Amino acid sequence: MPSRFEKLTFPGSQGAMLAARLELPDDEPIAYALFAHCFTCTKDIFAAGRIAEALAERGIAVLRFDFTGLGASEGDFAHTNFTSNVDDLVKAADFLRDKYAAPNILIGHSLGGAAVLAAAHRVPEAAAVATIGAPADPCHVMHLLKEKRAEIEAKGEAEVQLSGRPFRIRKQFLDDIATHSGAGKLGKLGKALLIFHSPLDKYVGIENAGLIFQVAKHPKSFVSLGDADHLLSRRSDAVYVAEVLAAWATRYIGARITKETGEPTEGHVVVAEQGADAQRGISRLAQDVFIGRHRLAADEPVGAGGSNLGPNPYDFLLAGLGACTSMTLRLYADHKQWPLEKVTVRLSHEKIHAEDCADCETREGKIDQIEREIEVQGPLDAAQRHRLLEIAEKCPVHRTLHSEIKIVSKLAG
Repeated sequence: MPSRFEKLTFPGSQGAMLAARLELPDDEPIAYALFAHCFTCTKDIFAAGRIAEALAERGIAVLRFDFTGLGASEGDFAHTNFTSNVDDLVKAADFLRDKYAAPNILIGHSLGGAAVLAAAHRVPEAAAVATIGAPADPCHVMHLLKEKRAEIEAKGEAEVQLSGRPFRIRKQFLDDIATHSGAGKLGKLGKALLIFHSPLDKYVGIENAGLIFQVAKHPKSFVSLGDADHLLSRRSDAVYVAEVLAAWATRYIGARITKETGEPTEGHVVVAEQGADAQRGISRLAQDVFIGRHRLAADEPVGAGGSNLGPNPYDFLLAGLGACTSMTLRLYADHKQWPLEKVTVRLSHEKIHAEDCADCETREGKIDQIEREIEVQGPLDAAQRHRLLEIAEKCPVHRTLHSEIKIVSKLAG
């Protein structure tokens, strides 16, 4: 699945406009991911670009951005700290949610990994978090400043060389990072976690991956990156991370449209089992429902053997009838230029004895009964209200349910 990209900007936590790049698949994304780069890096670092492109090729859109004061983003880096980075991440998630869709996956490289772990609880839609060469505690970054730490403490700020570039670090940065404990919230992450780390990482030792894994609760996974360096400078290492991440994430974000199921086109629906997972409270009845670009969930209540992750099949049937009813009344009223302000449709379904239905042809056993209550608001007269009730009987889904329906079933392949 080839990719394309959009250059974007959005306001960060300190009011500065942050530069971003959204990597998109050619087709509609099956999920969205948010990528946080390493300390003093930018969104355009090689690893971030390669991972974003590889994920987009697998149908996952990726937003990567420059933190305040870095790269093409506005603002003064000297005024930022770990807290502002976390807040920038949340702002990025808010931007995605408002303009596209909330991120289902959070990805962080190095200190960006610590940032996504800290921000995860503020992005409720994210079901999966992945870290790459991340420290177990944000305070780990202090070792990069050790030669200048005394000067920063004494003078309030100092110029520090990081990755061959000068950065002004102020004492407020040290004070802020000392208040954060990465391990403190890991036990309450509540999301699937994937940890990538190289045993040869010279900047963030492999023991950090061990600490994160030890504190985090299942579902959690660890992937060794062999002889990869901290920045994933080799293309093969970055692509490997993307391939593993994409395959792993689909288990937790419900993105199960594959070559086997086929992506639904307009007028088609794909339903696939989520797969029972007792640890995550998913029953064998839970389903992913794909309707074009829309992903829904279907399930049964706990009392019926399900895990109540979504509406049951009859709920979807009622929803279709209710939506069709409301849309039909709206179109009719607008065409007639009637003062219809709002339509509300309430529906329920039950099985009743056929003998209790005076006007039904079936006389034995049970039949399905749908009760539909329609509330129309606005200064309508009695004749208009009565006519709208008549029009409700003509909504396409209503007519389909009353007509002869032929269902043709076949086994794929």
